[in-house]
Amino acid sequence: MIVRKRPGPLGLIFTLRGSIVPRIFGRLVVVTLLATLLTAADLGWPQVFPQITALPFTFMGLALSVFLGFRANTCYARWWEARGLWGRLEMAARSLARDMDALFPEDPALRQRVVRRLVGFTLGLAAQLRQGQAATALAPWLPEAEAAAAPTLRNPLQATLRAIARDLAEARRQGRIGEPLYAQLETQLGVLTEAQTGCERIRNTPTPFAYWLLLNRTAWLFCLLLPFGYVGALGLATPAVVAILAYTFFGLDELSDELEEPFGTAVNDLPIDALARLIQIDLLESLGEADLPQPLQPVRDLLL
Repeated sequence: MIVRKRPGPLGLIFTLRGSIVPRIFGRLVVVTLLATLLTAADLGWPQVFPQITALPFTFMGLALSVFLGFRANTCYARWWEARGLWGRLEMAARSLARDMDALFPEDPALRQRVVRRLVGFTLGLAAQLRQGQAATALAPWLPEAEAAAAPTLRNPLQATLRAIARDLAEARRQGRIGEPLYAQLETQLGVLTEAQTGCERIRNTPTPFAYWLLLNRTAWLFCLLLPFGYVGALGLATPAVVAILAYTFFGLDELSDELEEPFGTAVNDLPIDALARLIQIDLLESLGEADLPQPLQPVRDLLL
């Protein structure tokens, strides 16, 4: 995610860091070059490009903008839902750590096990969403037997939550916590499961390929036909007008692609590594540890 101050009017025009322009630059060059060649041809042979009505292009552009806008809204909803799931994960992890500190002050070993498992769960989920290797990030935070078993499990994150649930259930059987408090702790574990499941659903279920293909092809077709329709009427202004329209349609299409996959490392993706680090710091601090890691900082305005 780009983290920087909003540029002023002049900077807004020339800012490329975080802009979609680098990713669509090749397409803009192709369309603008075609418009330039057709404009030059129109100057030499004006009879070849008669002035035609712009109505068909108006209707086509309107329809395309509606569908691209719908796709952009859908992809942004996925991005925002992903951020909401990480917010719920953060809330549940902090609540569990606070409750462990308040309910089991006489049992630091239990508190250590549970809270360190929460740290491992958070870091493991972030790793799984980006690299697909949850066990590698999770194992250092688990008891020895669980750490050894983690690489062999299909879902080590859920195994970690089950281990926490077993510890809490044992505390209830021993009468150390009552049923209402146990139910409250179980609810927080349910929120963690919900966050993991929701993130996996977003990561593993892209928008339908046929829908993406239709819009991508239509955007290309529309932008390639624009110079033929407008060169007779716009003349020398054709390349500039076509470039602006192509930037709008190609840019919206490409931005939707980025927002559709919120857990990647593109400039507009969520900074889940930074979020996981903040949760890690809070959880370790709840254990009274003094040697805490530092929050991740943006590198060239990019926070991952």
